Amino acid sequence: MLKIGDFSKLSRISIRMLRHYDEIGILRPESVDDFTGYRYYSESQLLLAGRIQSLKTLGFGLSVIKEILGKYDDPQEMERFLLVKQKELEEEAMAAKQKLMLLDSTLKWLRKDGRLMDYDVILKTIPERYVASVRQVIPAYDQEGLLWEIMCRELEPQKVQQALPCYGMAIFHDEGHKEHDPDVEIQSAVVGVYQDTEHVKFKTVPPIQIASAIYKGSYDQILKVNKAVADWVAANGYEFDGKSFCIYHVSPSQTNNPEELVTEVCFPVRKK
Repeated sequence: MLKIGDFSKLSRISIRMLRHYDEIGILRPESVDDFTGYRYYSESQLLLAGRIQSLKTLGFGLSVIKEILGKYDDPQEMERFLLVKQKELEEEAMAAKQKLMLLDSTLKWLRKDGRLMDYDVILKTIPERYVASVRQVIPAYDQEGLLWEIMCRELEPQKVQQALPCYGMAIFHDEGHKEHDPDVEIQSAVVGVYQDTEHVKFKTVPPIQIASAIYKGSYDQILKVNKAVADWVAANGYEFDGKSFCIYHVSPSQTNNPEELVTEVCFPVRKK
């Protein structure tokens, strides 16, 4: 039998953590002296301690580890746990990648002129247009590509001709920002008259006055651009008057390089 200090050295788990493992039932000592309260472990428990450390290294929390240990000898159950953790880590890695891209862009702006990029806001009117439109609730804002895929697929049989400019845009119909399931409509101006399809509707859109700002680069800049527009609206005696939208002058379908994207953030406005 091993005293807790010796077991701690051999397992590379602190005495404090071994006591915690005992309390939550993950790794209980082989025996406890009734008189002194000393904990004693067997050499065979080093294997269990190693499993716990391995699972912690993979990113599992103690509550999940306790569940996993009860099914450690079941390959199918172990695969299920590992696949769930793999997906979780992939999502975390993607989020970290996006943060790194934003940091890289911010550093480039600072090194360019010593300050963060400013955005020019203009007031203009988008003319009346005849558009192809797809509107659906999608899982998240970054899943907008699903709508463009639907539009391209369903317009192909009619050989629809795009207008110039095509004003390819996404309109956000929810009252506020949504964490998931946003109501998004995409539009593209077209020339000619066409039949509606299962998901694509054709309609005439009236002219609209907007305050807008064009920026180049990744979509991570959107909050800064929105602030620039909001500041302009407040400073020039206007107020917001409708659903915001984005016009894609250079879209992800045209380039794989986020730095080459060109987007116009648009907010309908009216004079107070």
